[in-house]
Amino acid sequence: MAIKIFADGANLQGMLQMDQMGVDGFTTNPSLMKKGGVQDYRDFAFKVLAAIPQKSISFEVFADDGEGMEAEAREIATWGPNVFVKIPCLRTDGTPTYGLIKRLSDAGVRVNVTAVFTKEQVKAIVEALNPEVPGYISIFAGRLSDAGNDPIPVIEYAVAITRDRPLTEVLWASTREVYNIIQAEQLGADIITVPNNVLDKWFKRGRTPMELSVATVQGFAKDIATLNFRILP
Repeated sequence: MAIKIFADGANLQGMLQMDQMGVDGFTTNPSLMKKGGVQDYRDFAFKVLAAIPQKSISFEVFADDGEGMEAEAREIATWGPNVFVKIPCLRTDGTPTYGLIKRLSDAGVRVNVTAVFTKEQVKAIVEALNPEVPGYISIFAGRLSDAGNDPIPVIEYAVAITRDRPLTEVLWASTREVYNIIQAEQLGADIITVPNNVLDKWFKRGRTPMELSVATVQGFAKDIATLNFRILP
């Protein structure tokens, strides 16, 4: 496939497993680090980078103020040539971070702009990212869908306005199911980041609809055999 598949997680063993499976890169975030039980951010990051030195890996800033975010971003950017720094497109009070994104990108920092949900945000981010420096626009398609919104128009818009910017890549984030990978590919997204439980299904894909139908009925039959239910007297 043309689309690059990144593993989304913050568990070293899981990342190493997905590296061996052949994913193209990795993304992490504070929520995933909490879920993965990470105790020391720098120690975790350097272990990951030592084990996976060649593939793109995104690490997110933790600060919420502009000065703190910039200081952390510049520090994270020194950790390795394959590092992308994740910057939320806004702060917790809703203030956009486009000025910070522009300063970092113009300084050569590879920025992964995260928590993107709208076309307006995409447009502002494209204007902020330096076209000569690699950068990602992470659109949270899954969370849009969870709230009853169609993510497709946002992805399509991002793909269209970055078409002449090969270093600015559109990333489908918050993947929910295997078919999202097919959707992202069809829409022209450059990258999709996928949690390990969905990647497991992706690597095991291949059964036909008829095979799935038979397997489903067989599963029902297996459960029926353990219930000892009777419908007719």
